[in-house]
Amino acid sequence: MYAFEITRPTTIAEAVEALAEEEAQALGGGQTLIPTLKQRLAAPETLVSLTAIPELQGICLNDAGAVCIGAATTHGDVAKNASAYPALAVLAGQIGDPAVRNRGTLGGSLANNDPSACYPAAVLASGAMIVTNSRQIHADDFFDGMFATVLEEEEIITEVRFPVPAAAAYQKFEQPASRFALAGVFVARFDDGVRVAVTGASGDGVFRWEAAEAALSGDFSIQALDGLALDDDEMIEDVHGSAAYRAHLVRVLTARAVADIT
Repeated sequence: MYAFEITRPTTIAEAVEALAEEEAQALGGGQTLIPTLKQRLAAPETLVSLTAIPELQGICLNDAGAVCIGAATTHGDVAKNASAYPALAVLAGQIGDPAVRNRGTLGGSLANNDPSACYPAAVLASGAMIVTNSRQIHADDFFDGMFATVLEEEEIITEVRFPVPAAAAYQKFEQPASRFALAGVFVARFDDGVRVAVTGASGDGVFRWEAAEAALSGDFSIQALDGLALDDDEMIEDVHGSAAYRAHLVRVLTARAVADIT
């Protein structure tokens, strides 16, 4: 590690002002950033902690029935308190270990957009709305490839609004050491169709499996997935699994998620 300053704003306006300073970087739960600093892969002069801002915390239902979660809300809080969206609570309870769940935050996970993180699959499958200090971004427009989003400099995620589907399920095959997803699939069934989002498998990060969505929207059953397959060339290949293995996992996990719902 190296010397740096840390500031703890108590309002969103103060946080935005602090991030406007040269070489300043936002700090959520620190589950990704702190290891990055230890490896000297990042060297900000100032860390702007977002965990002391009351506006960024908490879970509620809005007038439209969406589950609204503050960006600084921890995974543990979502697991315990997002009972209005059971599949989302189950997903949050599978992230990392208790230490990670008690520190890591929803907003930090989305802003980092790790290709193996769980939350991006829930956000994309739910058709969630990401609210920032300056605009609202639909999930379909938010993710921009591995470790990339459309967030601008000094833009802070303040809240995520999850429409609650008629039924949903998340299935994850985890790498046992990191507990990240070798592949994870979130299936959300709405009255007007099905959304299927995949994490952990693609070199481009989280994505919607549109062929599965079309098949399941017409016939919500495991049999509807027969004959569907993902292109191996688009999958991650590393020491933990081949591209073909990950493509197979996605098919299996999708079927398991459908079985959970039916």
